[in-house]
Amino acid sequence: MNTPLYDRLVEHNSLGRSSFHTPGHKCSGFFDNKLIELDLTELPDTDALFEAQDVIRQTEENAAHLFGAGRSLISAGGCSLAIMSMLKLAHEKGRKMLIARNAHRSAVNAAALLGIEPIWLVPEGNSGYTGRISPSEVERILSCEKDVSAVYITSPTYYGELCDIRAISDICHKYGILLLVDNAHGSHLAFLSENLHPLHLGADMTACSLHKTLPVLTSGAMLNISDASLAENAKAAMSLFGSTSPSYPVMASIDLCISYMDREGRVKYQECEKIVSELKKLAESRGISMPGGECDPLRITLNTASVGLSGADSQLSYFEDKGIDCEFCDGENAVFICTPFNSEKDFSRLRCAIEEMPINSPAETIKIPSLLPRAEMSIRDAVMSPTEIIYSDKAEGRIAADTVCPCPPGVPLVMPGEIITGELIGFLPEKIRVVK
Repeated sequence: MNTPLYDRLVEHNSLGRSSFHTPGHKCSGFFDNKLIELDLTELPDTDALFEAQDVIRQTEENAAHLFGAGRSLISAGGCSLAIMSMLKLAHEKGRKMLIARNAHRSAVNAAALLGIEPIWLVPEGNSGYTGRISPSEVERILSCEKDVSAVYITSPTYYGELCDIRAISDICHKYGILLLVDNAHGSHLAFLSENLHPLHLGADMTACSLHKTLPVLTSGAMLNISDASLAENAKAAMSLFGSTSPSYPVMASIDLCISYMDREGRVKYQECEKIVSELKKLAESRGISMPGGECDPLRITLNTASVGLSGADSQLSYFEDKGIDCEFCDGENAVFICTPFNSEKDFSRLRCAIEEMPINSPAETIKIPSLLPRAEMSIRDAVMSPTEIIYSDKAEGRIAADTVCPCPPGVPLVMPGEIITGELIGFLPEKIRVVK
């Protein structure tokens, strides 16, 4: 038997491209080779994740101090586990939740498993990006909806847009409900020149995908809870969805990250912030559009279509020719995740790519339908029903059984339980799963 995956990973690394994608450590050598030797299990002296009383609990207490949380809990199952766990904790207070329409798939899966009744919050002013949740819209819905347990939003978005967390948290607390934030792409926000972490700004719980922007192995994440009293059932919630065999190397990498951020990480991330700010100014000077409003200081989203470079294949080809691997290209935008573990050579390549990008007339952009489809059944019923896969051109009038997105970080066109309309057909993949 050959080793196709291993060989391809080795082959890709040999290309020597600059990594502007996850994970945050950028394969930079932050971890020594001994980490793989720590692939152990629950032993009398190594503690156990879901019953943490010893060294894992100490690491979690260090994380809580670092993030300013009442309680921090390690996830070796990525941010998905943290998201599902905090939704379970909020669900104990009621079934209804205001959920941002750009919710991650794991949140939709949790809604299906837990029987959560979503009231959708549609992001405003996306202009080709994901868009932000408006505090006034949260207020409007809460003023007329009863028995809502929580508001769940995504900030920052995949494109780096930041919601007004402080205003939204004030509204939530006015109505006595929890604010939950999918902060998967924003773990580093606590360590910049201005603390923009949602927990600091008033969120009650945040799911933080440490590995995306901090030096942590992939699938290392954290559930941060503002008030320790909310964490009473947190370990039980995590064990409901998580593996009973969490990776010790992943957890050990979180431990190393916490120590690094406490010792020198803040300085390094703030130095990186200045570099990224200059690159954004360069892009702006060349007329390349970027998301407006407050955004993640370490994420660069270039709307290359605004200067004529469109189509995901064309975008990827352009940046690969410059020796760069983007985090994501959607045909209009190219996303770059920057951390202190990007080298001077990496930033030089990105600077060159921005400087040398041909400036032409804006390319035509795709207008995606904005009206939400009608829900025919609950998310849970749709996901749990018998389903079949059909060609999308035959899907009009059928009930979706999956979340369907034109691109992974975008606002889903249709959620499980919703009717597929004719205007959506052209934006769907070739095949789609529907309820029988």
